[in-house]
Amino acid sequence: MVKKEKLLAFSLTKSYLLILSKILTFGNKNEKKYSFHFVFLSLNRIFAAEFQSEAMNLKIRIIERYDELPDVSDKSFFHSKEFFRIVAVTSGHHPFMVVAEREDGTVAAQMLAATRRHGSLIPPYLFSQGRVYGEGVYADDVDRDEVFGMMLKAITKRFKYSLCLYAEFSNISQKMFGYRHFRDEGFFPVSWQEVYNSLHLWPDDVNIDKRLMRHIKRGLNQGVTTRELDGDCDLQPCYKLLRSYHRLKFRTFLPPYRFFVELHNDPHAHFFLTEYAGKPIGACVCVYSDNKAYMWFAASKRMSHSRQHPASVVLYHAISAAKEAGCQQFYFMNAGLPFRKSRDRDFILKFDGKPVAKYRWFRFFPPLLNRFLSWLYRE
Repeated sequence: MVKKEKLLAFSLTKSYLLILSKILTFGNKNEKKYSFHFVFLSLNRIFAAEFQSEAMNLKIRIIERYDELPDVSDKSFFHSKEFFRIVAVTSGHHPFMVVAEREDGTVAAQMLAATRRHGSLIPPYLFSQGRVYGEGVYADDVDRDEVFGMMLKAITKRFKYSLCLYAEFSNISQKMFGYRHFRDEGFFPVSWQEVYNSLHLWPDDVNIDKRLMRHIKRGLNQGVTTRELDGDCDLQPCYKLLRSYHRLKFRTFLPPYRFFVELHNDPHAHFFLTEYAGKPIGACVCVYSDNKAYMWFAASKRMSHSRQHPASVVLYHAISAAKEAGCQQFYFMNAGLPFRKSRDRDFILKFDGKPVAKYRWFRFFPPLLNRFLSWLYRE
């Protein structure tokens, strides 16, 4: 019996036994442990053990050196060798590639995680953070949920040994993916609204805010231009704009300049710079992966050049460029904090973006702090 048929039989058997157990224990709550409910729990453990044994045949390994990486999938940029190398050469960053290997040495699943150091003199603080984008990449013949739980357990221990203040998982494909495993490892969810644009009908048949379109046209008529930075361009103007924009945003982390230099040399990355009178007033960094575009970093001089509308112009150009490159969706990786009112999120939604309710998972390694925040963000 193939694996899909076994999973279907397992699910149907569980449902049938659960119904029978509820019927036989109806009205006799004091004798549940002697009822068919006990049989259901026992058989449930037997069936679960069968499928868990297939996952147990996989060996979980954490790799910290680029030259020791096995042959892994390049389906997702955020879990690829290229991104591992970029993180490895960036100061204050340390990558970890978690792989699930079969007995013959082939990789069945992979997940790239990283620790990064945060610090500042004003205000003074210094701590490390564990960071993972997405749930990883999996082969078609593995149980994604069970293997993810095994890799999550391994990387959580590694984050703890690295003395991280907290760990964060974002951009999970489905809201409830890995819920049980996150809870088992002490993570707590924070409701997060993500935004994406479908590019199938962009820009002719999408409902872009009319006032926003007037702002874009007004900026273009005033001489605002946007260009993509090629390999020979100087990234200093773009990086200075990003750094000045994110300087006072504690929640948004901006990597060092070396990170952007290495990222710019990768074919998945695309940098856009908006200029007015020869001066940069807007910037945007996007990554194309698996027919999707991800807007990672963005900045603009929204206050000093309000009449030129740099944020609107650079974002419109970035979405249009992703459409021309063949991307099917455009995702905003930071669509604002999870507050009821968010200026950044409201602005993004004007581009006919579609809001999606998701979770971001956090775990603070000081136990009392994690317990308090878990209670504060309880559902």
